[in-house]
Amino acid sequence: NSTITCMALQPDGRILIAGPFTTYDGWSKVRIARVLADGTVDFSFSGGTGPNVGITTIALQPDSKIIVGGTFTSFSGTPRNRIARLDASGTIDSGFDPGTGMNGTVNCALRLSDGTIMVGGDFTTCNGVARARIARLTASGALDTGFAPGTGANGTVITLIQRSDGKVFIGGSFDTYGGLEGDHLVLVNADGT
Repeated sequence: NSTITCMALQPDGRILIAGPFTTYDGWSKVRIARVLADGTVDFSFSGGTGPNVGITTIALQPDSKIIVGGTFTSFSGTPRNRIARLDASGTIDSGFDPGTGMNGTVNCALRLSDGTIMVGGDFTTCNGVARARIARLTASGALDTGFAPGTGANGTVITLIQRSDGKVFIGGSFDTYGGLEGDHLVLVNADGT
């Protein structure tokens, strides 16, 4: 009954969708749902009561867990500031705890080849630690202090992609990263430099 803002195609052909909708095909689905390849509701995915506000990104893990980011501050009643992980059935994964999370929107999330999770957006802190619009989390959701982006990006991070060598391209509406010139696109080492 409203916009779909992001999607993710699972290896089995099912499609995760998210947005400000509250129903899909007449069924109550609050801001997140999974549909079968033919577009019908996948009732094996609950989503619970969903996030309290919007999801802007969905990232899949090889173990079928689902990372969601956005503007929300809770998911199915559990406090989760702008980042959460769900199990394959759509319930909150209690094994992923981001602490106080981010203080601003998460626009993009990417599970990296080493199992850590990179997030970008409009935030300036992650779990109370200064992280200007880019951060890396451990597989359990804690801030990964091995990734130190310095002053980070001076504008919004919108997209992330990892190269085969482990380095990550960061794109967005910034013109510096870590105090160095980086006009909308930078390549970042594993340590954040």
